[in-house]
Amino acid sequence: MEHKEYSIPFLGLKQGKHEFNYFVNNTFIQSFGFQEFNDVSVDLTVHLDKQATVLDFELQAKGTVNIDCDLTSEPYDQPVEAKLGLVVKFGDEFNDEDDEILIIPHGEHQVNIAQYVYEMLVLAVPAKRIHPGVLDGSLKSELLEKLEELQPGEWKLKEEETDPRWDALKNFLTDK
Repeated sequence: MEHKEYSIPFLGLKQGKHEFNYFVNNTFIQSFGFQEFNDVSVDLTVHLDKQATVLDFELQAKGTVNIDCDLTSEPYDQPVEAKLGLVVKFGDEFNDEDDEILIIPHGEHQVNIAQYVYEMLVLAVPAKRIHPGVLDGSLKSELLEKLEELQPGEWKLKEEETDPRWDALKNFLTDK
């Protein structure tokens, strides 16, 4: 899928700063074959500083991504905020091997930022996804109760119970 709406035509723009606004939803993310999000609601602002030989982009995203908790599988809204800088230069052929510098052929008149938006949003979500209700204790679920039930009890030696193998070593502390 091309995502033509994310192609920014720069040919007719004057040099200087320009702003573009987008709303990113789950349909966009799923079009990349990524199915881990239940829903996406993110506002994206793209700042473009057009110079004579370089296009300097700054992408800023803020919103929520609905995902499932890793512990309970309960869905929740994860706030996301991300920034990405991208420099576009002109060269003989297309080259996107560098994460921060995109080279497009001379004569191009637009830049498609869809792949960068997708990657930025996927990476903005924490690797470990924990429902806020788990952290503050407000979430009640059968799975959480079962996890607590199965959690091993703390193993502590009573003070008077010591391992005799270590008692000989304690003498080193007192023998001088």
